[in-house]
Amino acid sequence: MRVLFADKLPDRARTRLAAAGFEVRVDAALSGSALTERLAEWDPEVLVVRSTRVTAADASAGRRLALVVRGGAGVNTIDIDACSARGIYVANTPGKNAVAVAELAMGLILALDRHVPDGVADLRDARWNKARFSKASGLKGRVLGVLGIGAIGREVISRAQAFGMDVVGWSRSLTPNAASSLGIRPMADPEEVARQSDVVSVHLALTPQTRGLIGSSVLDAMRPGALFINTSRADVVDETALLRALDHGGIRAGLDVFSGEPSAKEGAFDHPLARHPAVYGSHHIGASTMQAQEAVGDEVCRVIEVFRDGGEVSNGVNEVVRSAATHRLTVRHLDQVGVLAAVLDGLSRAGINVQEMGNVVFPGGAAVARIEVSSAPEEAVLSSLRAAEHVLDVSVVAI
Repeated sequence: MRVLFADKLPDRARTRLAAAGFEVRVDAALSGSALTERLAEWDPEVLVVRSTRVTAADASAGRRLALVVRGGAGVNTIDIDACSARGIYVANTPGKNAVAVAELAMGLILALDRHVPDGVADLRDARWNKARFSKASGLKGRVLGVLGIGAIGREVISRAQAFGMDVVGWSRSLTPNAASSLGIRPMADPEEVARQSDVVSVHLALTPQTRGLIGSSVLDAMRPGALFINTSRADVVDETALLRALDHGGIRAGLDVFSGEPSAKEGAFDHPLARHPAVYGSHHIGASTMQAQEAVGDEVCRVIEVFRDGGEVSNGVNEVVRSAATHRLTVRHLDQVGVLAAVLDGLSRAGINVQEMGNVVFPGGAAVARIEVSSAPEEAVLSSLRAAEHVLDVSVVAI
């Protein structure tokens, strides 16, 4: 099985797959039309990406492409609809970079509170200004509001609590029992989190429901002097509203994500938030620790190995459409060559579409096939199937 890495992961991922019998190619420079061309040329079964976009053209470029694995949690850079239309599975590696992102979020909080980057800049410019940089609030006893209580949000909560912070939180799935087990207070909505918090940290996946969720109603509810942290996705925040809040609301921000980030690893980047004096920014590096990279690489390998060995897709994210089957055929038959082919041929001639099927073989040479179909076979069709060679019986039930 061929595996194409279009982004960089630790080399032990490549060596592990190669040792397991995979044919592996790594080209971290692939993107855009170059990726499409490589997929068409080499025709791999598996594509591995991190930040590289996977388009509809990529999904249709290779005849054998069957699985796209994203090394990370978010899959907004992959055209999942186009992959699904071609029968290509999409999987991710959720939770493997959670600690790394949580560490950066805490680092941004500390940097904002202690004005660390500005202090470093002054020292490098040969300026001593202890009076300015000794004004910090401290974290103990302050309230952290967490928006999104997934793997990353939970890691942030535990680290904030180690600093002595009180934590409030919100997510659509947060239950009172879950909040109690985490030692946090659940809030009714993001606006209430903002009103209660000295620091708001965003850890939401980008979905149609969360796009632009953090807008004026949330940002305007924040207290003057509060800190806003986003290490998730730029598009969950209304950046125009954030600029207004920075200019007029008295808040400051630590951001690891920005709209319009360059697709290349290096290049020019001019963004009003990145150069705002109330913002400390980083270069979308939340998951970029060696520990996180190795954990992601190991999970990528596991997903690919399971797919090859058993056909199952771990961490699959394609939306599964409910089968249109209305009836289930149960075919008891002898385990002989051509039996199921004859059954399927009979259904095809009757204009009946097969939606799902499975076959179990028993000791002694008998087997049972369960075939879910789009309509009820007429009695003449069932009689024909029962009369086929090596077929023991055929029954049908509505589902």
